[in-house]
Amino acid sequence: MGAPSALPLLMLFACCWAPGEANLSQDDSQPWTSDETVVAGGTVVLKCQVKDHEDSSLQWSNPAQQTLYFGEKRALRDNRIQLVKSTPHELSISISNVALADEGEYTCSIFTMPVRTAKSLITVLGIPQKPIITGYKSSLREKETATLNCQSSGSKPAANLTWQKGEQELHGEPTRIQEDPNGKTFTVSSSVTFQVTREDDGADIICSVSHESLNGADRSTSQRIEVLYKPTAKIRPDPPHPREGQKLLLHCEGRGNPIPQQYEWEKEGSALPLKIIQESALIFPFLNKSDSGTYGCTATSNMGSYKAYYTLNVNDHSPVPSSSSTYHAIIGGIVAFIVFLLLILLIFLGHYLIRHKGTYLTHEAKGSDDAPDADTAIINAEGGQSGGDDKKEYFI
Repeated sequence: MGAPSALPLLMLFACCWAPGEANLSQDDSQPWTSDETVVAGGTVVLKCQVKDHEDSSLQWSNPAQQTLYFGEKRALRDNRIQLVKSTPHELSISISNVALADEGEYTCSIFTMPVRTAKSLITVLGIPQKPIITGYKSSLREKETATLNCQSSGSKPAANLTWQKGEQELHGEPTRIQEDPNGKTFTVSSSVTFQVTREDDGADIICSVSHESLNGADRSTSQRIEVLYKPTAKIRPDPPHPREGQKLLLHCEGRGNPIPQQYEWEKEGSALPLKIIQESALIFPFLNKSDSGTYGCTATSNMGSYKAYYTLNVNDHSPVPSSSSTYHAIIGGIVAFIVFLLLILLIFLGHYLIRHKGTYLTHEAKGSDDAPDADTAIINAEGGQSGGDDKKEYFI
């Protein structure tokens, strides 16, 4: 009874094992590939691999199902397509100078029973063209509003546009996208509107396109703008600190666009305009006190006029410190400081000497008081001879 009961179990095991072996064989014979992205004009490599080739060759075909390579044999006459590697387990080919038309699904096949295939999707990136700026026609006046347009074609997927004024970002309109006639690439455009100031004169307005095909490379174009604005002026004296008897030039320095071409001088309280001018400078050949006063310079261009003022005072006769006089002042200060130190040293030295000299004289006085005079010494001597052991002393 035991043997017959074991037979169904063996048959069941065989049935379960056989499909498992078939699935394992199918997995090993299934080729695999990967999707690739390439920039138009670049080169892409298609690699197909298989673990168990079952004595069959691998084959690559394009989206139109045209065979490119069967094993190491070329099937399509396209010099852009070259064999990279051909073994029983791998078939790799390269496509150079890739065009947008090359985009699509490529098929790797192995002719086993049944035929097994793997797909590789090639995505071709369209490179955006250098942007073009339009809308600027002529010079702008200060506080006018300018509108510029920027456009770039040929991107895939659609690129993005940004604006700058020098290093400052400008906030333009969102990028508009339009499909190109080829149905594959796109044209993008954007506009920016801003009010110009005199600081914008000579500024570069930059439109940049960003796209993954550029790999971070800069692709931009710029438009330099000119802004017309009213003049300004300031008066610069030469020399800076004029004194009586000197020659003085008052330069009227005008700034603007266009640059002022006409300058007119006047003095407050004077009826007629001053005539002694050289280009934009007012000349005083020999400065005197009567030249003191407030002077005005009017700078004029076709954008308007501007008047600057300067007050001249010739009553101050004190010379402006020069570098040499400053040097002498420093030297004099050092000498005075040294003399001051010497005086202090002499005072302390004199005080020290006087103090110690007084101490010396005091000691001498005490010494003279303690010593006996000559008469006392004689009496003491006579008394010693006559008196023998008598110790009495007599003083005269």
